[in-house]
Amino acid sequence: MGRLMADVTPDYGPTHPSIPSLPGRGGKKPPQKTPNFPFPAFSPKGPPMSSHATPRTAARSKARAAARLAAVQALYQHDMEATPIAQLLNEFHNHRLGATIEDAEYAEAEVDFFDDVVKGTEARLGEIDTAIAGKLAKGWNLARLDKAMRAILRAGTYELLARADVPVGTVITEYVDVAHAFFDKREAGFVNGLLDAIAKDVRV
Repeated sequence: MGRLMADVTPDYGPTHPSIPSLPGRGGKKPPQKTPNFPFPAFSPKGPPMSSHATPRTAARSKARAAARLAAVQALYQHDMEATPIAQLLNEFHNHRLGATIEDAEYAEAEVDFFDDVVKGTEARLGEIDTAIAGKLAKGWNLARLDKAMRAILRAGTYELLARADVPVGTVITEYVDVAHAFFDKREAGFVNGLLDAIAKDVRV
C-alpha cells in the first residue's frame, strides 16, 4: 500500500506536557498548533449513529467512545512516564472513569473495552508500531510523532488488528473523533488516512 506523504516537513511543535482531560461539561479543548503541511482530505469512514438507535445501543456507543478516549490517555501516560499498565488500569478504574475532577466530568466508559484496548495495545506494540511506521512518509518514524498522536494511532491500529467485531468504519470514525479532542482538523485527517491505509492491509 502507498505511504502517506507530506509535501514539506511537518512540525508538531513541542511534545504535550499533559494530555487534556476527557471532554465533559465545562471541559475545554486547548488550542493546538496546526502542522505546516497539507494533510489529504478524507471524509469519515462510517455513517453517524442512526437516529433510530435504541437507548441501549446509544448508551453502549457512548460508553465505548469514552473507553477509547480514556485508553488514549492511559497509553499517552504510559509513553510519557513508563507507568506500569496494571497501575494505570487501577488508577483509571478508581479515580478517573466516571469521576469528576476539577469540574470536568469523565464520562462513564465500558471498562472491559478500555482494559482490552490498553492491555492489547501494549502486548502487541511491536506489531502495531511496524504497521504504523510502514505508512509514514519517507524519512519519518514514530519517534518524530507527537506522543498524543502516537497513542491515538496505536489504539486505533490495535482495534483494526485485534477487534474484528468492530467494523473498520467505526474504528476510523471513533479515533478521528478522539483526534478532534486534542488536535485540529488536519491532524484528524492524518489519523483518518493512516488508519484507513492500515485497515486495507490488515482487514480483508
